[in-house]
Amino acid sequence: MLTKVRHLQPIGGYRLAVEFSDGSHGTHDFAGVVGATGPMLAPLRDKAYFARVFLEMGAPTWPNGFDVAPEWLRREMIAAGEIHRDAAQ
Repeated sequence: MLTKVRHLQPIGGYRLAVEFSDGSHGTHDFAGVVGATGPMLAPLRDKAYFARVFLEMGAPTWPNGFDVAPEWLRREMIAAGEIHRDAAQ
């Protein structure tokens, strides 16, 4: 099954609350991403612009076309211990 982001919400700074298609969720800080060099990342340094993130085909995307692969995001969040699952009800 392909990993997709089902829901995301800016929560201040460069952080997003993310829910994946498998129900796992967490919060990720994109400060390291937006701090990298490159013309596509420069607009994201403006926190108001960063907060304009939306979903396009299951990927976090910004108005300038910059997007983040859901699979990459999931791997980053797992490595950082940011992924959580709710207990079965």
